[in-house]
Amino acid sequence: MDIFLTEKHKIVRHSVRDFAQKEIVPIAKEIDEEQRFPWEVVDKMAALGYLGIQAPKELGGAGMDTVSYTIIIEEISKASASLGLCASVHNSVAIYPILAFGNKSQKERFVPDLATGKKIGAFCLTEPNAGSDASAIEATAIKYENTQSFNNSHQNDSNSDKQDFDKHDEYYIVNANKVFVTNGGVAETFLIFVRTNPSAGPKGISVIIAEKGSAGFIVGERENLSGMRANPVSSIRLSDCKIHASNLLAKEGQGLKIGLAALDTGRIGIAAQAVGIAQGSLEEGIKYAKERIQFNVPISKHQSIQNMIADMGTQVESARLMVYRAALLKDMGKPFSKEAAMAKLMASETASRVADMAVQIHGGYGYSKSYPVERYYRDARITRIYEGTSEVHRMVIARSLLS
Repeated sequence: MDIFLTEKHKIVRHSVRDFAQKEIVPIAKEIDEEQRFPWEVVDKMAALGYLGIQAPKELGGAGMDTVSYTIIIEEISKASASLGLCASVHNSVAIYPILAFGNKSQKERFVPDLATGKKIGAFCLTEPNAGSDASAIEATAIKYENTQSFNNSHQNDSNSDKQDFDKHDEYYIVNANKVFVTNGGVAETFLIFVRTNPSAGPKGISVIIAEKGSAGFIVGERENLSGMRANPVSSIRLSDCKIHASNLLAKEGQGLKIGLAALDTGRIGIAAQAVGIAQGSLEEGIKYAKERIQFNVPISKHQSIQNMIADMGTQVESARLMVYRAALLKDMGKPFSKEAAMAKLMASETASRVADMAVQIHGGYGYSKSYPVERYYRDARITRIYEGTSEVHRMVIARSLLS
């Protein structure tokens, strides 16, 4: 695999692998069981540039390429998929859309704090009635052209709210109920998908950047998930939340365009995360197979175990190659939507299969929390759901091949 990487990529891999082994592996089991977001480690990740991997250096980022991004996400995820998820979402679907679609003012306002890890970002698309069908979102953002039109319809507003409105001509009043928001419990900057023109169907969807602490912004309960338990996935509610019109990303009606572009990039990150989970499962399976004695020999001597390990290794390498291909296409400025979907489909399915085989190699111990494979098994399952289900990815791939 090294023949596909430059010396710079190899240095990145060595550095992040060393960091993950020293800082994340020792606490991975603990933070999973306690559902604890380890700020002490996240702050160190930020200092190393892992929260602004592809953001330009002039905006506080590390200015790396997409291949480096996949390497970093894979190595972090091998140690803790929860932290890999945090970094992937933060980089790909929080920072990237602002860089790709934001104006100069928005980039200067939001990106530096995100890229340096002073603030964590989140992507709010999913709702109770809108998942794979993103066009079904019900969140709304109503624009008020001046203070008079808003104050006439909101007679009970406080004086402070009216003073805020006096300073700006245009605001959106946002009402939204978003669910399964990755990083939701710790994020401060949120990309909210809303309907700015309810009668326009999919063309009426827009993206507004909301900030925690705004009046009417509520962080809901944390989800009690099977896997990714160290990531504070939660619901986010906005109730008559007043957001400046300057926080509109790009133009009204471009929400789905922004969302699809963000998800293409995000799928590379989640694919890399899945490869990390699979690689970790493979390594644990090999380690245990060499140590476990049955019938007077290590079980690694038994052909049935060797067959599983051979399949696991082949599938992991295949998935990694597909992730690198999608990343390289993105770095070259070429279309990569189909390849990102293929990589995410392949890697997520591989993570589940390889984690399952690692549990099988461990036998009864694989079902015990005493061994990491139990956590890998739980973490792997969600990779086939978020950033687009496997079924949606097959639709994307088939549509591309048939066009």
